[in-house]
Amino acid sequence: MERTRHTQSDPKHHQAHRVVRWKPQSIGGDGDRFNSCQVIYSQFGLAIHQNDHQARRRFVEWAQNKIAVVPDFHKRILSSDEAHFWLNGYVNKQNCRIWSETNPQVYVETPLHPEKLTVWCALWASGIIGPYFFKNDEGHNVTVNGDRYRAMITTFFILELNNHEVQELWFQQDGAICHTSRATIDLLKDTFGDRLISRFGPVNWPP
Repeated sequence: MERTRHTQSDPKHHQAHRVVRWKPQSIGGDGDRFNSCQVIYSQFGLAIHQNDHQARRRFVEWAQNKIAVVPDFHKRILSSDEAHFWLNGYVNKQNCRIWSETNPQVYVETPLHPEKLTVWCALWASGIIGPYFFKNDEGHNVTVNGDRYRAMITTFFILELNNHEVQELWFQQDGAICHTSRATIDLLKDTFGDRLISRFGPVNWPP
């Protein structure tokens, strides 16, 4: 085996991508060269655009000014998001390594569209609100859209907030489309006023 190319993507992007390509070659007695080789995997992350850096800097400066006045301000931010959990027994391929002298010919079948469960929660220094499971009236798992997100806010989130001092809390959400429609922003502002960190909100969410 002979290493022929090793490249790395533009460092300006958050997604690091390192590639090692090999071409077959008779290794003969040159086993040491083969043993010195290593497999390098790509690292994936959220794409960062040029304006995102400016938005992050503005947010940091805004947060620093808040903390200068209220030292525990960062403890008053409710950070929220959804996560998907696959229900078909999905296993990360990084955990499925087989070391064998011969190929065991293992083949794992996976469904084309595996069922998943979407869960929402909000975290802050004093605890957690949630989890909330997105299901329809029949109890089936569903994806998140604007109507379902607003239904969660009105029937679950706001009710849970009654157990806390809402006047002291800020709410943060990311820039997902279901989070940032005018109807959703207006609904959240009814509860939090200007204490809302969101795309199209009083305080812009930094991507």
